[in-house]
Amino acid sequence: MKKREFVTQDLLSKIYQTSDAGPRKLPPERQLAEEYGVSRFTVRQALEKLADIGVVRIVQGSGIWINEQARNNPLVYNSITEKRFERIRSRMVSLRKTRPNRDEQQIFGMTDEEFIWQFCRLRFVDDEPVQIEVSRMPVNLFPDLNQQTIERSIQQYVLGKGYQISHMLTSYRAVSVSRDQAELLGCKKNSPAMYINNRGILDGGQVYEISDIIDINYSCTYIIPHNRDNLAFRQSGG
Repeated sequence: MKKREFVTQDLLSKIYQTSDAGPRKLPPERQLAEEYGVSRFTVRQALEKLADIGVVRIVQGSGIWINEQARNNPLVYNSITEKRFERIRSRMVSLRKTRPNRDEQQIFGMTDEEFIWQFCRLRFVDDEPVQIEVSRMPVNLFPDLNQQTIERSIQQYVLGKGYQISHMLTSYRAVSVSRDQAELLGCKKNSPAMYINNRGILDGGQVYEISDIIDINYSCTYIIPHNRDNLAFRQSGG
């Protein structure tokens, strides 16, 4: 693990270990560098990452403030979710209107006479290709979906249509990159990658998007509150 990643993970752990009430600050950058035995540049990189994912606010002349709101919520961050939008761009590979298959009919709650959009886009972080995303969205909800929208933020597009996003359901599975995927991503065939399946869900339960993603920059951190009920159930034996 790189030094900046260790500092990030350790600071994150310490933030979640402490439950003191009221506004809290991290020690100054110089003090953190001394404590971890690293350069101030390394500490700054770690703090910028924490700021990117919304855990701290760096206030010039005031210090590094912990965002208590973020601390109370589950958090998952990876190569895409930790970056600001200006560091991410997308290039559409394909877009077509098609009939939903049986699984898609069930997920979207539609008939085989309706249509869905299916699109593929290549996603870049800091100008490096890291993800191939194949997504489906109902045409009846999003009749004007186009290349410009696909190459921007789908979530912003959905919110701009007046819908309220409730949550995302996400699953991860380790895979190897295929030949076609390797050509798009500029990596070797059979390189390790993460397959990510996403369902975007609106208030009221309507699924607005299904995405299948291949991610070659798949380092991912989860912060999830302890679930006592789940632990008790798993220990019960029945």
